[in-house]
Order: sequence, then structure tokens, then C-alpha cells
Amino acid sequence: MNKLYLYNTLTRQKEEFKPIKKGAVGLYTCGPTVYNYAHIGNLRTYIFEDILKRVLVYNGYKVKHVMNITDVGHLTGDRDMGEDKLEKGAKRENKTVWEIAEFYTQAFRDDMKRLNITEPNIWCKATDYIKEQIELVEILEKKGYAYKISDGIYFDIAKFKNYNQLSHQPTENLLAGARVEKNDEKKNAADFALWKFSTPLTPFVGGVKTAKRQMEWPSPWGIGFPGWAIECSAMSLAELRDQLDIHCGGVDHIDIHHTNEIAQSEAATGKKFFNYWLHGAFLNIAGGKKMAKSEDNFLTLKNAFIKKKIDPLIYRFATLQTHYRKPMEYGEEAMKNAQSGLEHLYNQVRALGQDQGKINKEFAEKFLAAVNDDLNMPKVLAMAQELLKSDLTNKDKLATILDFDKVLGLNLNQAGEPEETSAEVTILARARVKARESKNWTEADRLRREIEKLGYSAEDAKDGQRISKK
Repeated sequence: MNKLYLYNTLTRQKEEFKPIKKGAVGLYTCGPTVYNYAHIGNLRTYIFEDILKRVLVYNGYKVKHVMNITDVGHLTGDRDMGEDKLEKGAKRENKTVWEIAEFYTQAFRDDMKRLNITEPNIWCKATDYIKEQIELVEILEKKGYAYKISDGIYFDIAKFKNYNQLSHQPTENLLAGARVEKNDEKKNAADFALWKFSTPLTPFVGGVKTAKRQMEWPSPWGIGFPGWAIECSAMSLAELRDQLDIHCGGVDHIDIHHTNEIAQSEAATGKKFFNYWLHGAFLNIAGGKKMAKSEDNFLTLKNAFIKKKIDPLIYRFATLQTHYRKPMEYGEEAMKNAQSGLEHLYNQVRALGQDQGKINKEFAEKFLAAVNDDLNMPKVLAMAQELLKSDLTNKDKLATILDFDKVLGLNLNQAGEPEETSAEVTILARARVKARESKNWTEADRLRREIEKLGYSAEDAKDGQRISKK
């Protein structure tokens, strides 16, 4: 194996990656809370995680990738207060929480496909792991890390010595920027909920609970629902067991969510909870303000790209121009530049023809050195231009750039499509390639008909699919 270096938030330094099991990697990535569409800031994090996964595979590792779907327990307050986001979404759209969760889970998976993000090996819905979460809370209670108050079971951070090992900050600093509602019953303001008791959504009338949560379960402590952090601990421990190599998420997860995950997991098991922690930086809008649903300043892939008939891969390309640990500025001008850049790259690859030669060893080694240096994608994009402008034969250039694309994920193998192909046709064409690869001939035929309705033909050749205007 080649040496791969990753920046570990836990140690605040770049380290050589060494898996627990030789040749294999356990990867856990925090998925969406499915009460609304993922915004493009969220999607930037998922693209970075996809690059990481592709780099691991490129290095020869067998990756077991687990991603959670939070469909219960994520409250609007940072410290386990406020309204459940799924319940809030259900009220907003006059649907059940189950309908909300199903709809936005599918919307998220659709966005992943549009951005060419490879799906995890295992999807974990929090509501499918209630038993495991209750068992984990019981262990913490038996070990003396949990205590009960009127609204739930809480983790006592004073009992866990290394609570700040990930954040590297005093606890009072962690609370300073959080949306914290006062709870005088808690021993410490930073203590977090492991299990919350159900409370009526409307007041008691004549001593009768007139409305209840749509998601609640029996437990040894009464009817309730899990805390946000306990979900990820239970699911990652259940699915990855002793292969806890890498845990990823956004930088906003460091101070609370991931800090709490580590505390409760290590308290319960007595073992280290994941060796490497990687975090993607924010996507900022004008003025340097982060994009967030709580700020009501977010853009979805659907509104920013699909409705405008702009290829979503332009956004993927744009994110690769900034290192994942640096904040990325989003704006109309930046996206126009990204569109021009990707179109130029497609034109360059298209000009190479269809025949592949050999992967150039020198460029392949430089590429590997760049991706293995903490996923240095801006350097890789610059290297791609160096390759395409080199004196190599077109055949060798094509073979080498397509090898790069195993990590880039820009579908450069489909760059032979004509320039005038619309974004809508391009998306259908890519979906048809995937359908054929999975031998879903019915879906491939359906997509061919959709392409033909838009005035194009789809032909299958030895070197792949060819799209042409009728």
C-alpha cells in the first residue's frame, strides 16, 4: 500500500493513515436529517467524503462505508431542547413524519446520483436501531455515566475525563456559540440527552394527553425517543464493530455532535471510538456567512441547478477547486467560472478521440502523491491541465485522464457527447449508462425513449454510449 496522509481533527495534524485491519477500511459518514432538502453546503461535505472514499479505493483498500439517515431525535436546539425537526417538517407540510422522512431520504439519494456520489454499502435509519440505542443507554446507566431528570436520561460529562479531546476547547467555549435553552435540572449545561421522554405536543385537557409525538417508543425509562448523538454511536458500533477507522462530517459537528459521540461510545465500550476524524469546511455565501437552514439562506441542488437546467456536476467540479478543509465561497460568478472550466475540460477530453493507450507512469505517480496528501484536489485539477497540454500521445492522455477520473468523478468517459447536448439530455444519458452497467435493460430502454423525445438518439457501441442530435 502507498502512504496516505489525512488531517486528523482529533490530533490537529496530518497523519499517515493506518487501518485497523490490513487492506480494509471502516468508514462512517454522518448523513442528513431528513426533514427538508439537503442544501448545497451539506452536499459539499458529501462530495468531500466521496472523494475520500474514492481515494481509499484507488489505493487498493476495500471500504465498508456506513451512512446514517437521521429520521428521529434531532432537535432544533443544539443541546437537546426545542422541537424535533421531523415533527416540525411534518407540521410544515401537513404530512406524517414517516412520509416526510421517506420523501426527503429519496430526495437526498437523488441528489447523490446527480453529483455522482457513490452510495454507501449500508444505509442506517435511526428508527431501525432503537433497540441498539436503548441497550447502549442501559450500559451507560449501569456504568454510572447517565442520570435521570424530568425530561429524559442525560450523559454526565463530568464523569468522562476526555470530553474535550476532539474540540480542544474548554466546555464553556463550546456552549458560547450554541443555541442552548436553560435546563436547571441538568448537572452541567453541556450534559446531553441519551433518551428523551415524550411530552404532549398540545396541552393536557382534563388530565388527558390530547396529542402525542408521531415517533416514540417504549423503554426501561418510559415512552420516549433517542437523543441525536446516541443514534450515530449505536449504528456505527452495530455495523462496523471493531473496524472503526474513519468518521467524517462537517466542521459544525466537531464541538457538540461528534464530541458527544466520542464521550458516550468510549464510556460505554472502554475503547477508542474511531482513530481518524475528518471534517469538511463550510460553504459561505456573500459576506462570508455560512449557508445553513437555521439561517434561512440556503440553496438546494434542485433550485440552484436542476430547475435552471445546469448540470449538477458543475457544482462537484467547483467544490474540487477548494481544499475540503478551507471555506468555499459560493456565488453566481464562481459557478459561471466552474461551468466554463468543466466545459473546457470536457472539450479537451473530447478532442483526444475514443482510443485509449497506456496510463502514463510519471503522471500517475504525481496524481497519487497529490490525492494521498490529504486529498489535494486543487493540485489534481492543475495536474490534469498539465497532462492534457503535455507532449504525450492522445491515446495515453486519454487513458491517464480517465484514470484520474476514478477519483474526480466527473464522468469524463462520457465527454464524447456533443457540446450542444443539453444538461437534461446529459443527465438522462448518464443515468442510462448506469442502468446498462447494472443490466437494468427495461430502465435503459425507458431512458432511451426519454432521450429521443428531446430530439437526440442514444446508440450503444463497443466503446460506450454515443449521444447525437437527430
